Amino acid sequence: MVALGFWQLEVYHRQGEAAAARRADAAPIPLSSVARPGSSAAAGFGRSVTFEGSYDPALQLLVPTEDGTEQFRVLTGLRQADGSVVAVVRGVISRPPAPAPPSGQVQQIGVLLPTEEHAAEGNLPTGQIASVRLPTLAQQWPSPLIDGFVTLSGADAASQGLEPATLQLPESPGRLRNGAYVGQWWLFAAFALFMAVRMTRDIGVHEAEMAEAGVAEAGVAEITAERPGEPT
Repeated sequence: MVALGFWQLEVYHRQGEAAAARRADAAPIPLSSVARPGSSAAAGFGRSVTFEGSYDPALQLLVPTEDGTEQFRVLTGLRQADGSVVAVVRGVISRPPAPAPPSGQVQQIGVLLPTEEHAAEGNLPTGQIASVRLPTLAQQWPSPLIDGFVTLSGADAASQGLEPATLQLPESPGRLRNGAYVGQWWLFAAFALFMAVRMTRDIGVHEAEMAEAGVAEAGVAEITAERPGEPT
């Protein structure tokens, strides 16, 4: 039952991964429809979005990858027409320096992702940060910043002379039925364990009572044997 529960949990996670991939592969939507300055963009995380504006070469940082490849993600700020700034992972390079971003107005496509978890900065050189974390960027870049960041599509990254960055899609939930099956199997396992312990305890109690009764009967028989017989 425990093994079946873990199997259902694995199925649930696979379904979530497939759902996240389908969400990212859906037709792009305008970034402005899900992410506005000063508001949460949670509804758009994991969606492919379109946006436009101009890159600011002064707003460019390198983010070391954590996959052991010793590469760097190129993070550049893009100013939209409303003055807001979008953090854009344009792609990946093997070694600094990063190529300059395109000049002028550009139209881009990418996947909107939530801010990353905090990572220890260590002794990173100037111009590098440990993760694409919005609170950190807010201290270095002008506001307002759009919630989350965008990782460019493979085509847009290649057009800028960069390798596409690996997408870390936010996890989507699997089917509720399979999630319920996980709890169901583990509940059955717990109930079976409880009943086994309960039955073992009851058997032990019963055997102890029988043993005590046997001792008591033996004692009565011994006393009876030692007592002199009554005259008839």
